[in-house]
Amino acid sequence: MMGMNPKQLKKMMKQLGIKMEELEGVEEVIIKMENKEIIIKEPAITVITAQGEKTYQIIPGREEVRAVTRISEEDIKLVMEQAGVDYDTAKKALEEANGDLAEAILKLTEG
Repeated sequence: MMGMNPKQLKKMMKQLGIKMEELEGVEEVIIKMENKEIIIKEPAITVITAQGEKTYQIIPGREEVRAVTRISEEDIKLVMEQAGVDYDTAKKALEEANGDLAEAILKLTEG
């Protein structure tokens, strides 16, 4: 395939049933992992369809990595019960305390 011009390559891909198209207007792609998120801003994305299966090729613009604290439903419920607050308040307190149950409950009950 080396030395093949783009027009020939496109024709060959069409014969093989492979379709490529650019996704327009994508602002960001977020890859969520257990303890971090990778945020890709202004990516160029190509969708390749072959034999009914889609593959997304992502070429990053700017990239950020964020640490993430996962808060379990059990922890939220415990803070709700102990501090006498609603779900959203308990979740926010846990996020601000980086998942520390005691700190979240103390913040909510001291004030």
